Amino acid sequence: MSGNGAVWGRVRGRLRAFPERLAACRAEAAAYGRCVQASTAPGGRLTKDLCVQEFKALRSCFAAAVGQDDPKGRPLGWTSLHYVCVCCPQP
Repeated sequence: MSGNGAVWGRVRGRLRAFPERLAACRAEAAAYGRCVQASTAPGGRLTKDLCVQEFKALRSCFAAAVGQDDPKGRPLGWTSLHYVCVCCPQP
């Protein structure tokens, strides 16, 4: 189990940097939030793919912000131990 401590130590370090890195995506997050909010306002109707352009821009920004230090280009939160990306949903 000593190997797991090393893995989680690296993952924990990357996760601590997560909020700072994602702060670079404020504009994209705000645009996506405005789109969702407008579609859920009284009389609005949130439907699948209504805010897809805003979501794609936000997802791209997140991927760029968190993947820049990983030499393999994996998103922040990726761990081969679980074969799961805990950062970004896959299409």
